[in-house]
Amino acid sequence: MAFIAFEELDKYLDNASNYISERWADAKTVQDLFGMDLRILLTVSAVETGWGKFVKHNNYFGIKYAKNMEKQLITTTEYLSTPNAKFPEIISMTKVGDKYKYVVKDYFSVYPTPYDSFKGYYQFLSDNPRYKTALEYKNDPIRFFEEVAKAGYATAPNYASTLKQVFNSVNKRLP
Repeated sequence: MAFIAFEELDKYLDNASNYISERWADAKTVQDLFGMDLRILLTVSAVETGWGKFVKHNNYFGIKYAKNMEKQLITTTEYLSTPNAKFPEIISMTKVGDKYKYVVKDYFSVYPTPYDSFKGYYQFLSDNPRYKTALEYKNDPIRFFEEVAKAGYATAPNYASTLKQVFNSVNKRLP
C-alpha cells in the first residue's frame, strides 16, 4: 500500500469502473458530511491502492499510524532527501536523482470499514495544520492535488501530476 506511479496504475485500469462503483457511496457520504468533492476522494484512494487492488486493512489512503488507532506493519515506498531515514524496517534504499527511494516496512492505520477510511482521510487532513491550504480547495480537485502534494502528503516527487492524470480517469467513469 502506497502511492502507485501512473505508469504502474495503468496496469489496473481494468478495475477502475468497478472500483468507482464500489467506493462511490463512501465518497458521496463524506462529500455530504464534510463538503469535500467526492472526485478527490476517489482519485486519491485510486492512486494509493492501484484502483483498489492493493488495499490493506481498509486503509484506502495510505495513512500512517495515528494515535488511538489500531496499526499494522506494511511494506511501502518512500522518497526522501536523506540517506539516514529511520523506519521500523528498511528493505532497500537506492538513490534516484536527488532523492533516496526506500522500500520499507512502516506502521499504517487499520480501519474497520472502507467508509471509516474515507472519513478518516478527511479527518486526518483536518487534524493536521499543514493541510489547511489544501482543504481550502476541497471543491477544486486540481488545486487540492497541488496543495496536498506541496504540503507533503506523499513523498513521491510526481504525486500531484499523477493525481491529475487519474482524476481524468475518475471523471470518465462517474455514474
